[in-house]
Amino acid sequence: MIPIRRIFSLVVIIGANVLLYVSWHMKIQQHFQKNMVRMSQVEDEATMDGPRPHLDPGIMFVETTDNVELKPLVMCSVESAARQNPDKPIYFFMKGFSGNLSQYPEPKYRLIPLLSSMKNVVLLPLNATELFDGTSLKFWYQKVNPEKERFWTHVFADGCRLALLWKYGGIYLDTDIISMKPMPFTNFTCPQTAGTVSNGALGFSHRHHPVLWNCMEDFVANYIGHIWGHQGPGLLTRVLKRWCQTNNLAPFIGKECNGISLWIRDRFYPIPYLAWKKYYTPWKKKDIEQTFSATYGAHVWNYMNRKDKKEIIVGSLIEHFFQLYCPTTYGNVIQLNYSSW
Repeated sequence: MIPIRRIFSLVVIIGANVLLYVSWHMKIQQHFQKNMVRMSQVEDEATMDGPRPHLDPGIMFVETTDNVELKPLVMCSVESAARQNPDKPIYFFMKGFSGNLSQYPEPKYRLIPLLSSMKNVVLLPLNATELFDGTSLKFWYQKVNPEKERFWTHVFADGCRLALLWKYGGIYLDTDIISMKPMPFTNFTCPQTAGTVSNGALGFSHRHHPVLWNCMEDFVANYIGHIWGHQGPGLLTRVLKRWCQTNNLAPFIGKECNGISLWIRDRFYPIPYLAWKKYYTPWKKKDIEQTFSATYGAHVWNYMNRKDKKEIIVGSLIEHFFQLYCPTTYGNVIQLNYSSW
């Protein structure tokens, strides 16, 4: 029979080891969370051959308003990307997010608790001052007056995506793109028309690609914030024409130009922006399969819906996409309350 003192000693030793393990595990988690929160604040002064910041290439989304309770479409965009790319981190940078998840409890908040529960989604605060540090956008940001900018949240987002891709690499997607297939991590752009390359979906497999630096330089040198698209698709189209040494990018669509692919429009824009209302109408199965057979993510042109504020209608194409590609958002938000966008 084992003496009671021996049993007591074993219990003490085991208990001490458990406490040490728990303490170590908590420190590791705190260290990880601290690093993740600071990812958007890394001062990237490294040279091309210098050490990389601790941020694995993933898919990035940006919210440039102070809102943290965003529309269902935003939730669907992030969730669908996470589901279609389970082996990749999904980073959502939000200007209004503090970095402390405990400040956003349910039921007061829906988006942050819902997205943070997904294993490969990482929510991060967007610190523009530190993000733009080390780039030409730093000086633009110091001088610009947001209150005088007509399209501030949009041009701000235009700048943020360039700096994020420059510093970390990976893929940037607009928050109104519903992912339908896994994304290849390569250098790509995608024209929305034969003459215009959209900046709604961009991929650069490694950080510090010179095209991104050229884009940031052009962003500042040719800044015209009051013209819609000038700092976004217009800028990217200008830079790519110089990169490809051409005045017409149409022949390069579906091909590669000096290491950058110009994907066919159907990869992200199978429905052009002028026909955006089609997403809110019923579709036949065969038409869906035919239209979206080559699509990685469907851009639903949410900006075009700012006046009409069309709702998600039962039986519509957009509802079908919610059911199929973001079922958690659909079940927790849409089914409970069909809200306007």
